[in-house]
Amino acid sequence: MKKVERINTIMRYINNRAHFTISEIMLEFNISRSTAIRDIREIETIGMPLVAEVGREGGYSVLHNSVLPAVRFTDNEIKALFIAFMATRNQQLPYLKSRQSLAEKLLGLISENQQDDLVLLNRILLFEGTNPHNPDLLDLSDLPDPVIEKLIQTLLIDRYLIISVKEGKLIKTYTIYLLYLHHKKGNWLIEGFDAGEEKNRIFPVSHLIDIKSDEGKNRISKKEILKKLSERSKENNLVLELGPKAIAQFKKYHPLKLSISYTNPYQTTAVLETFINTENQEDLVEITNWLLFLGGDITIREIPEEVLKGIQERVSVYCI
Repeated sequence: MKKVERINTIMRYINNRAHFTISEIMLEFNISRSTAIRDIREIETIGMPLVAEVGREGGYSVLHNSVLPAVRFTDNEIKALFIAFMATRNQQLPYLKSRQSLAEKLLGLISENQQDDLVLLNRILLFEGTNPHNPDLLDLSDLPDPVIEKLIQTLLIDRYLIISVKEGKLIKTYTIYLLYLHHKKGNWLIEGFDAGEEKNRIFPVSHLIDIKSDEGKNRISKKEILKKLSERSKENNLVLELGPKAIAQFKKYHPLKLSISYTNPYQTTAVLETFINTENQEDLVEITNWLLFLGGDITIREIPEEVLKGIQERVSVYCI
């Protein structure tokens, strides 16, 4: 029996019953437990009102004579949705086809006057990445990295991953626990705990060659990972005191993972404490540029020699 056929048959089956269980569905249609659960979830998505009952003898019951209310959007809600679409053009976001079909469906639900308002907004609102010479309301032509959707689907199932990364001419394999998936300056980045070296790492998604779940039995628990990260964070080697001008610069831009602690109730002074990996040349260049960006309204309490040397060299160039 094909899937669509089976789901329609299951819907007729449960619609004629006040109560049913997963086991009954498995037995009646000769399917596995996981297939039965997936089918029930899909039936709920379609709109059949089911109520899950907790307990040893629990199952599902059907709310008969229940009509799901039609979805209605206010004018402001419609504008909010489409402005969000406009603002995220050319951001290399995943699920491009789904975003396009969603926009088309939303347009089909609204009146001509509401559509006219959106067309006008589309002409006068210019976000980063907007092409003013192509005012098509449904133009979502940005192409995300092809691996990003696979990555998201995998991490939703398991955050313990084995990834293969291209580093120069070499391909290296890492076993990581994924902490965050960042989108920064148009690029996707993985931040994960490297189980081999027991430290944080950041990998560009564009460098990924392969991703799969780590099904090994010796996985470090999330609690232990967080403990190790907490212990490493105590090794702070950059400590700054920020004044109001530096805080304003910090709010404009700061590298990933950096945060400040305000030291007075007016939020005009703050302290920044973090660890800088001096072995990573890219990190050194970025932090040097950023410290110069903060300006002179900072007091340095502790700083790695490599970072200080980089700042001094940069300043001496400016003074020539």
